[in-house]
Amino acid sequence: SLAMNPIQRPEMYIIGAQPVCSQLPGLSPGQRKLCQLYQEHMVFIGEGARSAIKECQYQFRQRRWNCSTVDNTSVFGRVMKIGSRETAFTYAVSAAGVVNAISRACREGELSSCGCSRTARPKDLPRDWLWGGCGDNVEYGYRFAKEFVDAKEREKNYVRGSEEQARMLMNLQNNEAGRRGGHGRADVSLTTCWLQLADFRKVGDLLKEKYDSAAAMRISRKGKLELVNNRFNMPTQEDLVYVDPSPDYCLRNETTGSLGTQGRLCNKTSEGMDGCELMCCGRGYDQFKSVQVERCHCKFHWCCYVKCKKCTEIVDQYVCK
Repeated sequence: SLAMNPIQRPEMYIIGAQPVCSQLPGLSPGQRKLCQLYQEHMVFIGEGARSAIKECQYQFRQRRWNCSTVDNTSVFGRVMKIGSRETAFTYAVSAAGVVNAISRACREGELSSCGCSRTARPKDLPRDWLWGGCGDNVEYGYRFAKEFVDAKEREKNYVRGSEEQARMLMNLQNNEAGRRGGHGRADVSLTTCWLQLADFRKVGDLLKEKYDSAAAMRISRKGKLELVNNRFNMPTQEDLVYVDPSPDYCLRNETTGSLGTQGRLCNKTSEGMDGCELMCCGRGYDQFKSVQVERCHCKFHWCCYVKCKKCTEIVDQYVCK
């Protein structure tokens, strides 16, 4: 599934104005039907997938798992087989990416089945502000993403209380949290005064916070997810959940899809996850000197250009053993 299980080769969704649905990898029968009905949407689903990948790699750039895997045929690869926090985030950010891309495509007149947002004037908008223009169609983006992204999970029929059912429910929960993350971050644009989606970085920041506070769940005999630890509050529809513990991602592991942290840059002075102690998993690190060239001593000349010099600096860098 696109958002999902995993995002496989998003370039397949970009190349060609009308991708052939039967050739797209990873689609379930239901998604293939939706693809045939809404072929023009697929290009934008691919764009949403690319923005999700980029955002995932930004959010985890200083973590042991940096949103890349040993499997070159897909972006998230075997990591997705484990129902971990990392998988929860990838499902959520991917679903949010679909909402984002489809909503914008509606506004820009790229899709025949939707147009500008018809959202009613917010009650708290000052009376002297005009409400109108052409906003991002967040409602349509949310609805379409829900139908398309969830189709694959809803087609499955697992034994009640099974691990497979737990993973299906986990995926659905995280898909919804991602959609709400993108949908709920729409604001009134102060310059144009219509509904406008927030920059996707804000959505990524929100989902990263949800990742840090994700709830550990298990499947009950009745076939519903329940908290492993009852001392915590039940997650809302905006929260991420997981059913399996995360690997430590310290060493390369083909089975879990971990690249390991050997050769990763680390921060010698940081005590956080980007610090050499934690990033290198106690294996130690090597130091080397690197030449960095930056623009410097910039001056504005009338009219109208900036002239800079190039400054060279030798800096110490550290990489994990």
